[in-house]
Amino acid sequence: MLQNIRVVLVNTSHPGNIGGAARAMKNMGLSQLVLVQPEDFPSGEAVARASGATDVLDAALVVDTLEEALTGCSVVLGTSARDRRIPWPLLDPRECASTSLEHLEQGGQVALVFGREYAGLTNEELQRCHFHVHIPSDPEFGSLNLAAAVQVLTYEVRMAWLAQQGQPTKMAKLETTAMLNSQLVTVEELEAYFRHLEQTLIAIRFLDPEKPRHLMARLRRLYGRCAISRLEMNILRGILTETQKVVDGAACKKGEE
Repeated sequence: MLQNIRVVLVNTSHPGNIGGAARAMKNMGLSQLVLVQPEDFPSGEAVARASGATDVLDAALVVDTLEEALTGCSVVLGTSARDRRIPWPLLDPRECASTSLEHLEQGGQVALVFGREYAGLTNEELQRCHFHVHIPSDPEFGSLNLAAAVQVLTYEVRMAWLAQQGQPTKMAKLETTAMLNSQLVTVEELEAYFRHLEQTLIAIRFLDPEKPRHLMARLRRLYGRCAISRLEMNILRGILTETQKVVDGAACKKGEE
């Protein structure tokens, strides 16, 4: 589906920005790059900034007009950082992503259009877009680098696509995965841990058995809120065991004195 989104860069002046945009696209799973009258392309600087996304650059289509770049598209979204005299449907990056996916689901082609580094898109060019997209950056320093703007929009598109596909947006660490897949402790194992914990707390004089003040009840409630795996229980029991060894060693040393 994402292969039906094309990123259109209009009259880009710095080839490094083309390479940076290509890298941003490939990071997010997009591959269609269209360049409208770039000032310097092909370029070694573009290749250097692409950092491995040279396949996107090699497949880039170079055209003379925005009309050519938009051929076959069913929806066009143009980025704009300035207020315009003529009101136009305005979207933020997240709305841009959801709108793009709606059209992709219907089998359409989507174009994300980015203007010149120094001036953006002209009013005439923006009027060829169905929607305008504004990235709500800090108004005190609102000018984004071209490749950064491409990254923002393509990131939102990917996040929306992952959610639509029911795919995770976070990569679980191996340790976390192992923990989730391990067997949970039984009631008997948890009770054994509480006995061990109580003994250790008494040994380090954190718990006074004459004046317990509901400490163990509070700890039971705390652990009761957690789904403790056997791996985690082994860690907890190991901590208690090593703590007791330190306490016993200190007692023996004191006795020798």
